[in-house]
Amino acid sequence: MATPREIKKRINSVKNTRKITRTMEMVATSKAKKMSNKVNASKPYSQKISELVESLAGISTNINSPLLRKPESIKRVGLLVITANRGLCGGYNGNIIRLAKHRINELRAQNIEVEIYLVGKKGISFFKYAKEKIADSFTDLDDKSGYSIAENYANLFKGLFISGKLDKVEIISTVYHSSASQKAEIIEVLPIASVSKGKAVSNNVVIYEPSPEKILESLLPQVINMAFYRACLEAVTSEQIARRVAMKSATDAASEMIKLLTRGYNRVRQAKITQEISEIVAGADSLK
Repeated sequence: MATPREIKKRINSVKNTRKITRTMEMVATSKAKKMSNKVNASKPYSQKISELVESLAGISTNINSPLLRKPESIKRVGLLVITANRGLCGGYNGNIIRLAKHRINELRAQNIEVEIYLVGKKGISFFKYAKEKIADSFTDLDDKSGYSIAENYANLFKGLFISGKLDKVEIISTVYHSSASQKAEIIEVLPIASVSKGKAVSNNVVIYEPSPEKILESLLPQVINMAFYRACLEAVTSEQIARRVAMKSATDAASEMIKLLTRGYNRVRQAKITQEISEIVAGADSLK
């Protein structure tokens, strides 16, 4: 049985751990709130630009954009897998990696070549350990990242798609549905599937200058940029929420452990006091 000194030392150790996890929980809560505000703020722009693209597509007759290229067959797919640079966030990284592995195996079973692009140290370390060939990797995404980071990712994949090196581009990341619901999902980015020609045109007369086709061609890259930006924002937001939940669970577990250790410490201490009293009484009886 452990001595009271040893139990006391362990209690102090768990208390110090609880201070760390509680601090990390508070930091993650603050960051999650800030990032969720960014996600919500980006929704109106994303929705409006999508509506405008759909409206312009309905009145456009000849759209010449390489982003609308429709490959006859999908031979090579680019996957952008977004994980975190750090751990201590529950199953956040594991869920993304499992989905990525499943998608890679699914595509290879169809004899489709897969190029893997990774964001985050956790994904990079896993796929290196799995001896998967990595086309490129990035570690520059965090809660301080802005639009420029997502634009760099978008420009990379737009160039690969336009040049014909990739026939399809997908993002595998955690999608933020609400503060209580985040799920690892596959987002198809290229080729653009939302632009449909020949849709019904509104009765409202709108004059576009220079022309609907030119405006639509200039908006399509922005649609791709926003898809990458939203994916990055939602991934970081989901990471912080997952870290907050994990740290809260760790803090609660530490508090429960402290209760159990304190109870055990009191029991051992009481037993020791009882033993000492018994020895004193026995010694006094022997002197009579």
